[in-house]
Amino acid sequence: MAKSLRMRCAACSGAWLAALLASCAVGPDFRAPAPPQDAGYGKAQPAMTATIGTAPDAQQLVTGQAIPDQWWTLFQSPKLNELVAEALRANPDVASAKAALRQAHELYLAQRTSLLPTVNGGFSGTRAKYPVGSDTAPTVAADPTYNLYTAQLTVSYLPDVFGAVRRANEAARAAEEANRFQLEATYLTLSSNVVVTAIQEASLRGQLEATDRLVHLQQQLLDAVQRQRTAGTASELDVLGQQSALAQTLATLPPLRKQLGQTRDQLTALLGRLPAGEPAQQFTLSDLTLPRAVPLSLPGALVAQRPDVRLAQENLHQASAQVGVALANMLPQFSIDGSLGSSALSIGDLFSPYTGFWSLGGSLTQTLFDAGALLHRKRAADAALDQAAAQYRAAVILACQNVADALQALQEDAAALSASTTATVSAQRTLELSARQHGLGTVSAIAVLAAEQSYQQALLTQVQAQASRYADTAALIQALGGGWWNRAGAQSP
Repeated sequence: MAKSLRMRCAACSGAWLAALLASCAVGPDFRAPAPPQDAGYGKAQPAMTATIGTAPDAQQLVTGQAIPDQWWTLFQSPKLNELVAEALRANPDVASAKAALRQAHELYLAQRTSLLPTVNGGFSGTRAKYPVGSDTAPTVAADPTYNLYTAQLTVSYLPDVFGAVRRANEAARAAEEANRFQLEATYLTLSSNVVVTAIQEASLRGQLEATDRLVHLQQQLLDAVQRQRTAGTASELDVLGQQSALAQTLATLPPLRKQLGQTRDQLTALLGRLPAGEPAQQFTLSDLTLPRAVPLSLPGALVAQRPDVRLAQENLHQASAQVGVALANMLPQFSIDGSLGSSALSIGDLFSPYTGFWSLGGSLTQTLFDAGALLHRKRAADAALDQAAAQYRAAVILACQNVADALQALQEDAAALSASTTATVSAQRTLELSARQHGLGTVSAIAVLAAEQSYQQALLTQVQAQASRYADTAALIQALGGGWWNRAGAQSP
């Protein structure tokens, strides 16, 4: 009866200890922060479904529209698709982020093994001699010199009673996820930079083309004024004014060429190439198509889509787990150690009868005095958690600000493009009317050239407005996260 009672008590104790080891983990259990509940982005977005601009260049905001993982294909440019694909494949920043993710994964796997016992095997061989002149020397040994061989297995195990190892595993897992989202952020930033750089190149080429045409017209106008000056129908002041206008226009060409060269260098670097490896692809605005349906996400969905916000969330998760580690280190530490082996005077006698040995033991240690080191580490972990929480809030605010800025920019871009288009159409009609009147002999050739000069200046402004709209559309898609979650195998927000 007593034996049965002891067995039942032992079984209950074992079950209680197993439950304790499986469930107890001190420190806060991480909960993802609640997403924002705002229904929009303030004055930057008057309605969740709105039209930006006027036909035929209107863009429609579509709430909840899926963003393709290769979002740059929305611009319908095969050349752009090729360059983005090459950049994602060859840019060293991507290789660096991938290596960091592999490192974090291996560190997590290494940390996870801390839950298992450690088994070490050892073998030693010793040749020694007894002190024959000592009272402790064996009296039956014929030869004071001997060999001793020992084979041994040692097992050590640290029961995770208070969850320090589990919290450390949780922190390592969060670090791996943080690196995963850092890689996604690298993908998004790199693809956005390639798209915006290509748009910048297209804009500069359009501006250079319009400026070159403007220089040609101004030179023709100057020649005409000089002829009129010779004929006595124009003054020297007219000639000087036209020369000044031509010189001012010529002065705008070197900065444009410099920007174009630097833009090409930037695009080459984004592809992971040296300057001598400049790509053959060149871009004009006619190579790109403005996306008509623009996706839009609520702030509550945005925080799950933005890689930088998810990165900040995993950093917060890691800091939360480290608080549990610091707290567990203040509590008693348990260990179980055991060894099993054989020791003999010859190798052949190893594991023979009477050569085996074993030991089994456990220990409990509690820090009684460390001048407050553990307490200060716990307080430092609490401070790191507060810091990570503040950084997460800052990332959320920045994400919403980016979307609001992009929406505001798109609205103003549409207004600027509409105004510049109207000005261009008016200048073109003026030019056509001046040309017809010149054919009838009612206006001079100078008036026709002046009208064409106005048209080219309006066209230059329109090119800039159109490029800004392309760039800000790309900025909005980047601000929304870029659609990485729609890639096959990616984690869904």
